[in-house]
Amino acid sequence: MVKIIECPRDAMQGWPAFIPTSVKIHYLNNLLQVGFDTLDFGSFVSAKAIPQMQDTEAVLAGLDLANTATELLAIVANLRGAERAANFPEITYLGFPLSLSETFQQRNTNQSIAAAFDLLAQLQELCTRTGKTLVVYLSMGFGNPYGDRWHPDLVFDFVQRLVELEVKIISLADTVGIAAPEDINALFSRLIPGFTGVKFGAHLHARPDNWTEKISAAYEAGCRRFDGALKGFGGCPMANDQLVGNVATENLIRYFQNINLPLKLNKIALEAALAQAPAVFV
Repeated sequence: MVKIIECPRDAMQGWPAFIPTSVKIHYLNNLLQVGFDTLDFGSFVSAKAIPQMQDTEAVLAGLDLANTATELLAIVANLRGAERAANFPEITYLGFPLSLSETFQQRNTNQSIAAAFDLLAQLQELCTRTGKTLVVYLSMGFGNPYGDRWHPDLVFDFVQRLVELEVKIISLADTVGIAAPEDINALFSRLIPGFTGVKFGAHLHARPDNWTEKISAAYEAGCRRFDGALKGFGGCPMANDQLVGNVATENLIRYFQNINLPLKLNKIALEAALAQAPAVFV
């Protein structure tokens, strides 16, 4: 079964205008009714680093979780933020961005890759102790614009180290939207049978004219966990291409419907969220 992870946090975090807390709550409550597997709803990070996410705890307090099967995921970048997030029983998953690029790891979390792996050991211990599940995003998973070393063997080595930490969910992120479909297919085709105890996901960024082949490449290689954001909002400013953003969730849904995959989604709630999205991102 395909799992769709809706990522309003990724869509919102770099938005230039602050989105009022009440607007976020209303939008997320609509998304919770759609039937997505997981909602990447917020992050416990420095308000100075990401001002848009400073109200994550207030947003969480306003969510109606009584009539939804959707689970919540929060992004963390250090142990302090993870400990805050772990205090909330409503949160199932803690997500951490681990980069294959030393440059991007420093820019994104202000630490080295070596320090990030040390932190991941602490995060995994925290998750085990508090009943959370750690999700690791391998950012710059298909290459980087900085000239830092990238090779499929490097990805394999990173995954091996994460498996040794007993990480069970790893999502490959095409952070700057440079992955070719054949590279996506080749990487997932190697990793999925090579690490059968891991659930691999695809967090792909794309242009409006090349998302289909990227999703198809991942799906045909056996990936069954896909991230998206309604209307394709968000993405990475390092892409140097304003058209590169998150894969639009409605496109993901249409793709899977076209290949006759059953998706247990509430169409009315989905249409309501799609209609609301342009008023959120203004």
